[in-house]
Amino acid sequence: MAVQIDLTGRVVLVTGGTKGIGLGIARTYVAAGAHVVTCARSEVETPEPGTTHYTCDVRDADSVQELIDKVVAEHGRLDVAINNAGGAPYALAADASPRFHSRVMDLNFTSALLVAQAANKVMQAQETGGAIVNISSISALRPSPGTAVYGAAKAAVDQLTVSLGQEWAPKVRINAINVGLCRTENTAEHYGGDATVAAIEATIPMGRMARPEEIGQVALFLGSDLASYVTGAAIECHGGGEPPVFQYVVDSIQAQA
Repeated sequence: MAVQIDLTGRVVLVTGGTKGIGLGIARTYVAAGAHVVTCARSEVETPEPGTTHYTCDVRDADSVQELIDKVVAEHGRLDVAINNAGGAPYALAADASPRFHSRVMDLNFTSALLVAQAANKVMQAQETGGAIVNISSISALRPSPGTAVYGAAKAAVDQLTVSLGQEWAPKVRINAINVGLCRTENTAEHYGGDATVAAIEATIPMGRMARPEEIGQVALFLGSDLASYVTGAAIECHGGGEPPVFQYVVDSIQAQA
């Protein structure tokens, strides 16, 4: 018998849910019947079907609290929160400014903590509790040259997940996904073209980067009742792992100079 996940009536928040992995996650939850709220710092012309979009700076505590209050006021509850907002441009740690490092840490770690805190407060008061999923990275598990502070921030997210899994149980479950390379609308541009992407993909045991919806399927499992006994865990979703792509990025930058 096929296993199907039906989240009809559930309300799900996906930060950074309008593009890339976040959009893949949002679409996966919509397909499962949930109503998805996306947020970003800017408006979108047309929200993805099945979603509502709000503006929010997830690095700011007041903005996050306003977002969560709005979700509950307009939708009545919050069942799942996906901390997907994040990312960092290539920058050698020795050359980047303290302000740059602080902004990378705020976007990739502090935002996850702020959203988790605000969501947990709502979920703890709900009879059915809730689930939080942190989108982490393989960069938390292996060297991340060129994005060192990003890797450190994601390692902090993993540790936060482990600790809050104990602090907030049994009402609220919190887990993380260590995501590897994923093809999005900007992948070829980011790595300098299709040939470079193909070379990188050849280093991945699965022979390719992930598709956003594949990350969405893992996030869907963690937010569903099928994962009712899973908390404080980090699931590695990286196609078998891959080496740092530092040299590919350096070669690409030099080729374009």
